[in-house]
Amino acid sequence: MNKFDKIDDLKEIERKFKVNVTLMGFIGEIIPKKIVQGYIYSTPSLSTRVRRMDDKAYLTIKGGVDLLSRDEFEYEIPVVDANEMLTLFCKKILQKKRYLLVQDELCWEIDVFEGKLEGLILAEIELPAIDTPFSLPDWIVEEVTQDPQYLNANLIERC
Repeated sequence: MNKFDKIDDLKEIERKFKVNVTLMGFIGEIIPKKIVQGYIYSTPSLSTRVRRMDDKAYLTIKGGVDLLSRDEFEYEIPVVDANEMLTLFCKKILQKKRYLLVQDELCWEIDVFEGKLEGLILAEIELPAIDTPFSLPDWIVEEVTQDPQYLNANLIERC
């Protein structure tokens, strides 16, 4: 794969939730992925993100105003390029650990934020269709899908 091979171009259908960490005893059994990301460009309807996740890196473009379903194009890029972009083009950096949990054939991404966002824990679930049924685990507290303050592109402003 060369550095411009597209790995994904689809509608991202994602629901986001606050969690109660005291009910997440299982989290210590999962090895997290370390994420460092920044935004090259960000408006309410369009963002360009650089993300380093462990030993891989990605350039992602997201567009749309519906927070439940947005267009997403993601490309794997060399880690050295991502590091340069993060340094040269990103004013602020967001850091978090991501824990993956498969439940009923769907994957929960549980993000534990670090730095100035320490204490914030959000869980996201990507769905194949808007009407895909899924079970809410007992550690879910509140849905925040439609609240723009919980978009990473907005959270980074607090870093």
